[in-house]
Amino acid sequence: MDAVRYFIALFLLVAFPAAMSMWFLIHPLAGFWRRRGPTITYVSVVALAGVIGFVLFQLRRPILRVEFGFNWVLTIAAILVYIAGALLERQYRRHLTIATLLGLPEVSENRPSKLLTEGIYSKVRHPRYLGLMCEISATALLVNYLAIYLLVLATIPVVYLTVWLEERELVERFGEAYERYMNEVPRFLPRVRLHGRDSEV
Repeated sequence: MDAVRYFIALFLLVAFPAAMSMWFLIHPLAGFWRRRGPTITYVSVVALAGVIGFVLFQLRRPILRVEFGFNWVLTIAAILVYIAGALLERQYRRHLTIATLLGLPEVSENRPSKLLTEGIYSKVRHPRYLGLMCEISATALLVNYLAIYLLVLATIPVVYLTVWLEERELVERFGEAYERYMNEVPRFLPRVRLHGRDSEV
């Protein structure tokens, strides 16, 4: 079990920051990448992500030095949190194409003109990021490594900044329609009705 936890932690350590760097590079510079096209965009960002992953792999021993062992309580919690993330993923994947999941609309001149507000997107604006946080948190609980807990904490401001940049690009693309959507639908957590009024949780 210890070997399985280690390899899961190692995979997350190498792959997750590299993958997040791709999104972080694309959204703030969407206009720049759009002028160069999807091929140049993805060759460039994948190459940089590969460098990040390689560097983290080389530093794996000191980074993954501190671990707290297998814990049944945390494992059960991890399973529950992962199920929540998987249910969210099932909901949003109903509305997204592979191209959208890969971020192609952001770097393509032929971007979709329809704002997605159906299904889970009528409850929260960013279910993908909420599901992502559930899944990485579940993995942290399962592997029980200090570095992975720190990775989860570091991911929170990165996700918020990425979302802010993404929403800025969506306002430019959809204008007042997206501004209305932002006012009507919470960013991450759905509203619950308390005493006849809507409240955000």
